[in-house]
Amino acid sequence: MSHNIVWIIGAGNMAKEYAKILLELNVEFSTIGRGEKSAQNFESEIGTKVITGGIQKYLQQTNFRPNYAIVCVNDEELSKTTSFLLENNIVNILVEKPAGLSMEEISEVVKKSHERKANVFVAYNRRFYSSVIKAREIIKEDGGIRSFNFEFTEWSHVIVTLGKSKRVLENWLLANSSHVIDMAFFLGGKPKEMTSFVSGGLSWHPSASIYSGAGITENGILFSYQANWEAPGRWGVEVLTRKHRLIFRPLEKLSIQEIGSVEIKDFPIPDELDKKFKPGLFLQVKKFLEGDTELFCSIEQQYNNISFYKKIGHSL
Repeated sequence: MSHNIVWIIGAGNMAKEYAKILLELNVEFSTIGRGEKSAQNFESEIGTKVITGGIQKYLQQTNFRPNYAIVCVNDEELSKTTSFLLENNIVNILVEKPAGLSMEEISEVVKKSHERKANVFVAYNRRFYSSVIKAREIIKEDGGIRSFNFEFTEWSHVIVTLGKSKRVLENWLLANSSHVIDMAFFLGGKPKEMTSFVSGGLSWHPSASIYSGAGITENGILFSYQANWEAPGRWGVEVLTRKHRLIFRPLEKLSIQEIGSVEIKDFPIPDELDKKFKPGLFLQVKKFLEGDTELFCSIEQQYNNISFYKKIGHSL
């Protein structure tokens, strides 16, 4: 694989995961971070240097522009950093989800991407899980999906210990739960009509903590969902065809129930890369660099999807 240099913007944990894959692909990259501590941690684990001081400072010092950039800064800086790259004529960008914490932030990225005729994609790596790739094959063989359901329960007792900002916590459904919601609608299709209910609330997420809803997709497929952030649970997606119930719980695994049977069996999948690297990330990066964008969520699609995140969360 031959590419011009890739810039990784950020030097935190996700930057390390991207760097491991670029090293595996033998793709040249530079990492641009802000603080010395994260840079030292990155250099110690990955073995390559980090340019410190931040992307704004660095772009003032160089006329070079890479063909590709991967943005993995903190959630509050995602849209600002992506917009800044676009303003500086970097036009192939993969940005960590959710690309912004509001419709306004994401709208600004959409506007600038159109002005620069750029390609900006949101890194929903679960679309690239081996479990999802295999399930899509089974769904096609079975003649399509008949219905689906999903759960996006969050572990509140863990989240409060993560040190996230108040703004990120208040937008947690978009900032984090959107991983599983995006995966469900990626498989089953975008909602056309949906009725949503919420109740409860938490000190860090006062708008709601219990969610329930149902609807129909643009392709006429019925779906339902639920989540309770005050109770035990975990993320999960179930997709039903005429022949199979496909179960993702956890999402990176595929279990299957055949018609006429109550037995649920683990389905073998070629998931070596998902075990070697952060699941889904290797294929996501490879396809991004190859320009194979079929599975990606574009920044325009993310902006449009905000409407159903808003409906589910009664917020944003």
